[in-house]
Amino acid sequence: MEANTRGTGRLPAAFLTPGSSSFLDFLEAHRPELIPGRRRLPEGVIEAPHGTTIVAAVFDGGVVLAGDRRATMGNVIAQRDMEKVFPADEHSAVGVAGTAGLAIEMVRMFQLELEHYEKIEGAVLSLEGKANRLTTMIRGNLGMAMQGLAVVPMFAGYDLDLGRGRIFTYDVTGGRSEERGFAATGSGSVFAKGSMKKLHREGMTAQQVSTMVVQALYDAADDDSATGGPDLARRIFPIVSLITEDGFRRLTEAEVTAIAVSITDQRLTHPNGPQAPLL
Repeated sequence: MEANTRGTGRLPAAFLTPGSSSFLDFLEAHRPELIPGRRRLPEGVIEAPHGTTIVAAVFDGGVVLAGDRRATMGNVIAQRDMEKVFPADEHSAVGVAGTAGLAIEMVRMFQLELEHYEKIEGAVLSLEGKANRLTTMIRGNLGMAMQGLAVVPMFAGYDLDLGRGRIFTYDVTGGRSEERGFAATGSGSVFAKGSMKKLHREGMTAQQVSTMVVQALYDAADDDSATGGPDLARRIFPIVSLITEDGFRRLTEAEVTAIAVSITDQRLTHPNGPQAPLL
């Protein structure tokens, strides 16, 4: 595929040839070296920052996807304000745990994949179709994962056909599972999921679920050193996003700050968080 066409003002022939609606298939045919999973890695141990905990939960009218902000490299905090939750398109989002650089690159590729399909087909993929496309991308990264550079995303969105929020989790081989109610992935997922298991209820509002996922990330940070909790001193708070019929919306810094401050104030008297009522 010729890239130097500025002098003629014409697109390369590859861009004008009818083909698949998949952007990944296009790259596979014309520039396979741009696919992250196709790159050759140096020998030996590779030290790279890793993102940690992502959580999601459904509510009446949609789904919340949230993530902490810490990235680690071994026993060192590599970054305190990493962003791990991104819109995939208007009605879906993806959160990433695992090797930070590859994860962000995979998200960008996924965004292009969905946009390319919409432009070629003139229609939006179903939420199920989007989840399947992400499966293909993760499976393509298996070689990297086997060398320690795994990416384990979580995908969530509002299903316009079913009229509800849905959550999908993956393993490093591309295996996909649909989760009911709530889910977590990453190093602090065991603690976050245990927290949500006690807090999640049917019929919760968006505000209640947003508070619940920040509580879950707080609990994860309490027991997992790789997960970062709300940092009031540096004003670094989890990223919380809502996906509803109206589309994707990231909670503002003021909204998340209010939730985090409320939770922190409550934990001054109840360090372990909300208590279950006595039966």
